[in-house]
Amino acid sequence: MASRITRADVEHVARLARLALSEEEIEQFTVQLAQILEHAANVEALDTAGVAPTSHPIPIANVMRPDEPRPGLPRDEVLAMAPAAEDGRFRVPRIVDYGEEER
Repeated sequence: MASRITRADVEHVARLARLALSEEEIEQFTVQLAQILEHAANVEALDTAGVAPTSHPIPIANVMRPDEPRPGLPRDEVLAMAPAAEDGRFRVPRIVDYGEEER
C-alpha cells in the first residue's frame, strides 16, 4: 500500500493548483485525501479477473424515439415569431465587443 498522504503533500498540490488554503482546510483535505486514496487502494485490491468490462452495472437500452427527418416550419413563419429578424436571420444583441481596430 502506498504511503499515507501528508500535510506537505496537500500543501504541494495546493501550491501547484494555486490555491490559498487556510490551516483548517489543509488539515481537512489531508484527512479527506487520505480516505480517498485508501478507498482507491481497496478498489484496486479487488480480484476482477472474471468480471467483464462494463460502463453500467445493469444493462440499459436506448429509450429515445428513432430520429426520422420531417419537414420543419417555414422560415418566414419562424422569423415572424422572433423578437427581431434581419436579412432572413434572427437578430441578437452583440455579446463581444472587438473594438474599432479589429472590425
